[in-house]
Formats: sequence, C-alpha cells, structure tokens
Amino acid sequence: MGRLGLVLLLLASSHGVFAQGLSIDITDGSRTADPIAVVPFAFEGAGLPPETDVSEIVRADLARSGKFFTLARRDIVEFPTREAEVKFATWRLLKQNYLVVGRVADAGDGALRVEFELFDVARQTRMIGLAISGQRTAMRDVAHQIADLVYEKILGERGAFWTRIAYVTSVGLGQNTQYALMVADSDGFNPQVVVRSREPLMSPAWSPDGRRLAYVSFERGNSSIYIQDLSTGSRELVSAKKGINGGPAFSPDGSRLAVNLSFAGNPDIYIMDLASRSERRLTNHFAIDVEAAWMPDGRSIVFTSDRSGKPQLYEVPVSGGDATRLTFEGQYNARATICCDGKKIAMAQGNGNVYRITVLDRATGTYNQISPGNMDESPSFAPNGSMVLYAATEGPRGVLYAVSADGRVRQRLVLADGDVREPAWGPFRQR
Repeated sequence: MGRLGLVLLLLASSHGVFAQGLSIDITDGSRTADPIAVVPFAFEGAGLPPETDVSEIVRADLARSGKFFTLARRDIVEFPTREAEVKFATWRLLKQNYLVVGRVADAGDGALRVEFELFDVARQTRMIGLAISGQRTAMRDVAHQIADLVYEKILGERGAFWTRIAYVTSVGLGQNTQYALMVADSDGFNPQVVVRSREPLMSPAWSPDGRRLAYVSFERGNSSIYIQDLSTGSRELVSAKKGINGGPAFSPDGSRLAVNLSFAGNPDIYIMDLASRSERRLTNHFAIDVEAAWMPDGRSIVFTSDRSGKPQLYEVPVSGGDATRLTFEGQYNARATICCDGKKIAMAQGNGNVYRITVLDRATGTYNQISPGNMDESPSFAPNGSMVLYAATEGPRGVLYAVSADGRVRQRLVLADGDVREPAWGPFRQR
C-alpha cells in the first residue's frame, strides 16, 4: 500500500456497525488445552430460574480463551452442586483436570446469589469457594466474573471476560448507509449504541478507566475527533483542524491523547494534553506517520510510517527524538496493538494482496501469524493479552473475530444485516 493508500486507510477504512446484536460461533478449538468440566448450576431459589444460564456462559468463556478445553454438556454424567456431592473418581475417568460446580439462590430484593466452587480433580482439593450476587438482568456480568476468577486461580493471571468491546457498524448502501458506534460485552452480547450517524465513524479508542471513548466522525464534513462519556452520554469535540484529524489513542494514565493531524501539511503524530487542549508535534517527517499506540509504561509510542518506502512499525520516545524501526518481516506492517506487558505487538501484516494478523515477540524477534484470512485488519489485544480481536472481510461483508493469542481458538462475531469493523477491546473493569 502506497502513500495515498495509507491516507485513504486512515480516512475511510470504516465500514461501520448498527444497533443489532452480533451472532457468535466458535470456528476453531484446541484439544491440547487444559480439560475442565463446568457442571450446570442448580437453581435453588423461588419462582422461575433466571433466563441466563450462568454455567453455560462460564463454560463458553473458558473455551474461547484457548487455555481450556471444556467438557461438552452431553458428556456430563453427574450433576453435583456442592463439594459434598462431588465424586472425584468420576471426573478422573472423564479425564478432567478441573471441575466447576455451583447453584443459584435468592438474595433478596429480586437479586440472585450465585455460589460456585472450583476443584483440582487430581488433588481432590477445592481451589475456590465464592459467591457473587446480582440482579436477574445482570447474570451475564456475574457469569463473566466467575469465569475470570476461575481463569485467574488456575493460570495465575487476571481473566478478561468481564470486559467490553467497542466497534463500528454500517447498515445499508450508498446514501442510505447508517453508521453506529457500539459497545458490547467481550463475547458480543448486550450491544449498546453510543453514537448513530449518517456519516462514517471510525477508530474507537478506550480511556484506561473504561469510562470514555474517543473516536473519529465525519459528521462535520471533515474528520473530527470526539470523546464520549459512556455513563452520561455527553461528548466533547477535541480536534477539528484543517486536514486529517484521526487515530486517537489515550495515554496509559488517561491525561493525554495521541492523534494524527495534517494541518501543518503532512500527517504526523501529535500529543494532546486533554486538560489544556494544547498539542505537541511528536513526529516531523516527509513520510506519512499515523496509527499511534502507547507502550504500557507511557514512555514511547509505536506508529505506522512509510518512511522506508512501505508501511512499517516504528517506535519513538514520547519525550521526542529519533524513531526506531521495529518490523522487518513482511512487505506491510500497520495498525499496531500492544500487549499489556509491552513484550508483544500484534499488527496487520501484508504480503502481496494478503493481509493477516501477526504477533511480534519483541524478546525473540519472532512473528506468529494468528489469522487465516486474506483481508484481516485492526487488531486489538484483550487487557490481559490472552486474546486478540480483529476485523476480517468475508465476501462482501465485514465480520469480527476474537482469537486466542496463540491462534488456536477463534470466535466469529457477525452482524445479521450489515458490516462490523474497527474493533477495540476495553480495559479491565473495576471489581
């Protein structure tokens, strides 16, 4: 992709999203992962059981992480609800390393209490015994929190199931196209409209506290950058300069925004102080410098530039100075997303007319291709680095995939009618 192509990618790569929900299916799985059985949770309350199957959501979360191979419900032969009912010999025969059981009871004032236990089958020991309460309408949140706790107890790192994703949808054709900026649970459920527009929306970026989204809108005729408060619905226009206003990215402390601006004549990276709205030019090169991504320590930024002839990734100190080229494999490397520890960078890597998501291990210098498509783009790491969300083109439409960081498990999220693009995985939520 040449200079013009890179600018067009910045200005018009959004194919959008609307208020419909996403349908989800697991397209690939891993039988080499840790075997775990999640027994259906018993309902021990009054009245009707909740519509949400908490145990099934826990099972699905663990399965799509790529770290666990979950026992199919049809293969579960016993249904214990608490430790006293567990027969470890049964689960050893089923070759399960771990077992999750639970029950749902009334918690008063219309709320429900979900009690769950995690067991190490080989050691015949209980690893967790906890309870989480929530309203009937919030049982998906409770299930995701349980999955996070199970994931963390077994693997020693925080789970990222109780998080949110942002994306852009488009429905319709030509002048009748409707765009929407959406926020949903990490598995695509509970979609909420943040912004609707008849003009393209693109480049959503989360604030580190998860309360705000920065994005690009063309509603003023030119690209403009807005920040939207998700709880109040209020929004601020933060940049509408002449030329390109794009690629917003919050700093790790939330006080600054890296943006692409071209009012000085060439697309460059600028750092904007959100309190004063003052900006400082970070790159100053005749090449096109776009798509900034902050390193977790906030000291440097990775960006895309064609200064070597074709788009590649570079790193520059936030304090200023010379940029260092990071990528040397592949004809095209762009749209970086950086893992939580800064050790891995996922990108869209192109060779010929094929673009796939690739992860660079900075310690070893090795590249691991984790997507199989021909037009895969816009990767975004989960906050714990375990999965990558990305956009793909399948025929005439855009879909999303969530893939485990090793590429072994992929989850497909597709809009029933229209395209879905520009994914961004949100930060951890406060527990």
